[in-house]
Parts: sequence; C-alpha cells; structure tokens
Amino acid sequence: MMNLLALWAGNADSTASIDTYEAIIGASIIILLSYSFDILAKKANIPSVIMLIALGMGLAFGLKQFGINPGDKVIGALEILGTIGLILIVLEAALDLKLEKEKTSIIIRSFIVAFLVLALTVAFIGFAFIAFLGLDWLPAIIYAVPLSIMSSAIVIPSVGGLSEEKKEFMIYEATFSDILGIILFFFLTQIDPQSTDIGQAAMGQIGSIVITIIISTVISYALVYFISRVTKKANFFTIFAMLSLFYAGGKLLHLSSLIMILIFGLVLYNHKVFFRGWMARFCDDSTITRILEDFKLLTHQSAFLVRTFFFVVFGMIISLSALKDVNVIVISLVVLAIIYIVRFVHLWLVQDSRASIMPELLIAPRGLITVLLFFAIPQQHKTEAFNEGIMFVVIIVSSLVMMFALIFAKKDYHVIEDITTISDDEILGYGRDGE
Repeated sequence: MMNLLALWAGNADSTASIDTYEAIIGASIIILLSYSFDILAKKANIPSVIMLIALGMGLAFGLKQFGINPGDKVIGALEILGTIGLILIVLEAALDLKLEKEKTSIIIRSFIVAFLVLALTVAFIGFAFIAFLGLDWLPAIIYAVPLSIMSSAIVIPSVGGLSEEKKEFMIYEATFSDILGIILFFFLTQIDPQSTDIGQAAMGQIGSIVITIIISTVISYALVYFISRVTKKANFFTIFAMLSLFYAGGKLLHLSSLIMILIFGLVLYNHKVFFRGWMARFCDDSTITRILEDFKLLTHQSAFLVRTFFFVVFGMIISLSALKDVNVIVISLVVLAIIYIVRFVHLWLVQDSRASIMPELLIAPRGLITVLLFFAIPQQHKTEAFNEGIMFVVIIVSSLVMMFALIFAKKDYHVIEDITTISDDEILGYGRDGE
C-alpha cells in the first residue's frame, strides 16, 4: 500500500515498480474503510468527510516516515477526480429531484431558501474577503462561492433521522444549493477580469446560458426517446457514450456542459412529467424505469468512489501549519458566522412560524463541492492572498456543528416519538422513516 501511495506522491524511486496486486490491495483497503466510515456516520452522525480527510492525513504522515512527501502527481489526481466529481454531483443532484405536484410547496420553499441564502452568503463573504484580504470584487466573489454552497454529498446521507418533512426540505435545499452554486461559479469564472465592460460580459454569459438551456432541452428529449428504444443489453454503455458526447460536445461549443448534464438528468428522472399527453407515446415508461434504476445505482456508487479517493488525497496535501495563522482562524470564524446568521434569518422568515428551525439552522456543511470548486478556479482569478487553511477550517467546523446538531435532534425526535406513541394510537407510525 505504501508503494501505491508513493506512486501517487510522485517521489518514488524511478527504478521502483508497483505490483498490480499491491495496488489492488491498497485501493480496496481505502474503499472498505470508506464504507465502514459511512456505516459509522449513519450510526453516530459523524460526517464521513472528516474521517476520510483524517485517513488521508494519516497516510501522508506515514509516507513522511519513509521520507516521501506528496508531490505534484497528488495534485494532478485531485484535479482529475475533481472534474469527474463535478459531473457526478450535478447528475446525482438531478436524479434526486423528483418533480411532483404534491411536493410543489416544499420544492418552492426549499428553492427560495437555497437561492437567497446562497446569494446573500456569497455577497457578505465576498465583502469580508475585500475587507480582510484586500481582494478586488470579482476574485472576492469567486472565492466566496465555494464556501457558500451547502454540501449535498454530506447532507443527504446524514438527515435520515429527521422527520419526513424536515428530511425532504434539507435534501431539496442541499440539492438546489449545489446546482445554483455551480452555475453561479462557472458564470463568474467566465467573466474576463480585464474586461472594461463587466455588464456586457455578464450579459454575454447569460445569453450563453439561455442558449444552453434551449439546446439541452431539445437534445434531452431526443436522448430520452432514444434510450427508451434501446435494448436491455445496450442501455448501460449507450448512456455512458451519450453522456460523454453530451459533456465533450458542450465544451467544444463553449456551452455550459454541467447545465446540459443537469437538464438531461431532470428529463430522464422525471420523464412522466416531460412526456405527457400526446408525447407519452414517444417514451416507453417501463424501459426508462428499468434503465433508471441501474443508472441511479451506478451514479451513486461512482460518486461514492470519487468522494472516497478525493477526500483521502485532499487529506494528504493539507498543511496543518496554516492553523497556526491567527488571520486564518479569524477569517474562518467570520465566514462561519456569516453562514449561520444568513441561514437563521432566512429560515426564520420562510419556515412556518409554528415550526422549529432546528436542526436545519445548523445543517450547513461544506464539503466535496467546496473543495472541487476551489481547485477549478482559473489561473487568471487565483490569488496568493487567500490561504487554503480557511477552506479546511470551514469544512471541518461546519461538519462538526452539523454532527452535534443531528445528535441532539435525533435524541429530541425519539423522545417526541415515544410520547406521541403512548398518548395517541392514531399517530403510532409517526417518525418511523427516521428510525
């Protein structure tokens, strides 16, 4: 396993060769540990991201004992995993968005909260970076976006112990936060910092997004129709080929490929909504449903693998020396304060006044998407004034806050469940989904 890690680090002796079986053993151990972390996360509400980062830090420490320091190849692996991760996050988010008439209220409410919380959090964190780091407004906003996005990869597996309504709200909000944050990030990074007319550049990007949405909708209908007509044996590879064509074609045409992936996922998962009336004859529901089950399973499992290796590698390159910097701690605390204050105000305004805003208030973890977007910042927008230790502190603290919030919420929820079970047989099933 150390040979495998040495190869990742890029500092292994040129004459050293890695045995295929050692590589398999090393990768398998990491995957099994990650699976164990997921089980522990569900039992103890400890975010698996923290355990994966700790595993990476432990492996880095072990490598250093052998005189090996993680090198450029680790960063290269992180960038590759990051690109794959972004595609999977958007696709996974689309496949979690069930568009149903009965859920209209909670979808609209969660979208409003996600949009307003994201916009205001980005604005206030951006102002903080301008004040504390002396950044110009564009790089300040770009660096603020990743820290403003809630991680659906952490939220969705962690809220199973909440009531059904709260669980659905958190899943939809986290999903919308991912999608809106990614769109905003790539919209901002396409703006030329040297442009004399920022407004015109922004309008150009908006026009590009509108064109992308129109083209993506048409192509998505055509692809779903085609998928419903393919044979069972061919569907798996066919979908992968089409997604690759979708993404690469969008890049070549300078369109937002992630928006294309999002719309495709939405149309595929909600095919009954998009293929209604006379259009229903163009979509074989039984075929799509069968394919969709396999496709969702593959997407979730792929996302699990990418998340596993991404955070392990990320943990290997983290420098704890940044935590000794007072400025890093102060700015991190300011960012965290902004996150929770903005969230409190909007949850209080949007939620039913009779409902508690706990633990939703404290469920605002930053994770995979935050790190992915930081590594996706174009060179022309990067600045040495920003210390990556800020990102590390915000991810760890926000995950720990969520962990304790869920632990206490789960205890309170089971107390309420016990009381209602004893006092009223008519609501005997209350909260069973959260057990």
